Amino acid sequence: MKKAENIIVGISIGDLNGIGGEIVLKTFEDSRMLEFCTPVVFASIKTMSYFKNHFKSGINFSSINDLNQIQIGKVNVFNVWKEHVNINFGKEDSKIGEYAIKSLESATKALKDSKIDVLVTAPINKHNIQSDSFAFPGHTDYLAQELDGESLMFMVTDTLRVGLLTDHVPVKDVATHITSELIEKKINTVYKSLEKDFKIRKPKIAVLGINPHTGDNGVIGSEDDDVMRPTLLKIKESGKLVYGPYAADSFFGSNNYKNFDAIIASYHDQGLIPFKTLSFGEGVNYTAGLSKVRTSPDHGTAYEIAGKGESDENSFKEAVFTAIKIFKNRFDYEEITENPLKKAPRNLRKQ
Repeated sequence: MKKAENIIVGISIGDLNGIGGEIVLKTFEDSRMLEFCTPVVFASIKTMSYFKNHFKSGINFSSINDLNQIQIGKVNVFNVWKEHVNINFGKEDSKIGEYAIKSLESATKALKDSKIDVLVTAPINKHNIQSDSFAFPGHTDYLAQELDGESLMFMVTDTLRVGLLTDHVPVKDVATHITSELIEKKINTVYKSLEKDFKIRKPKIAVLGINPHTGDNGVIGSEDDDVMRPTLLKIKESGKLVYGPYAADSFFGSNNYKNFDAIIASYHDQGLIPFKTLSFGEGVNYTAGLSKVRTSPDHGTAYEIAGKGESDENSFKEAVFTAIKIFKNRFDYEEITENPLKKAPRNLRKQ
């Protein structure tokens, strides 16, 4: 693993008709960002120049055709395509979806080949990316296939972290998806991520129930009693500080979430509605459990404001900072793991 310095941040451009191009420009117009990392945007210089002119940006790009040409301290644009692309802000377009996937696939290959250190993905439209060659509901599932590990959607801020047992699963299918094996796997992924990616020793994790009021002793469903509780008890007996299941309706309103390092929700909206309510514009979607670091902002393509210069780049900027921080934390973790005496207190080292 390279040293935690001069971190190269790869950026997949997302849906060109959305706000991806604008938030990338706004993020790196602040030249101080280049003191933390070197960005590489996977698109084309023609496309990024179009965004630059449309939004009247003063940003300067370094156009490259080879990832060995990356210029440290510059905003690099790697030319994934060369042709002109017809951009219509706010419009869903299957052709634009193809370019989003070209960018993602090229950036992912660069990540696998260690040409970039981390990946930050701008928002895509999950409908217009579908094709015979790309049949994934989103970034997370594709990256889980391409990168080693057990992936988990982990929504994070400095003070709140929410993971999901199931993510892009229809509500009617949630209960059948949640098995003892899945619960153990996801909790282990969150636990390891908290230790390795967030430098938290002995993490404390809360798990939300599947049914309203965690089933009310079987009156509103038996899954919490039959599957969730015995599994959490087994995990707790192994030494992990895991608690629950908690009734989801009062968990966040009572501020109980502040007592834990992470919360694991049973399904998408159970976790993301409170997360986005508490942190919208500052949250980051992190794919935990993979061999490489990938983050994204906590919002979508925002077609309704695309092209108008109204988008807020804060979540994307936080995604960049979070990717950098996790990369550095992983570096430190691996350094200590490989040489546990290296940073140990003096009285613990061999004399």
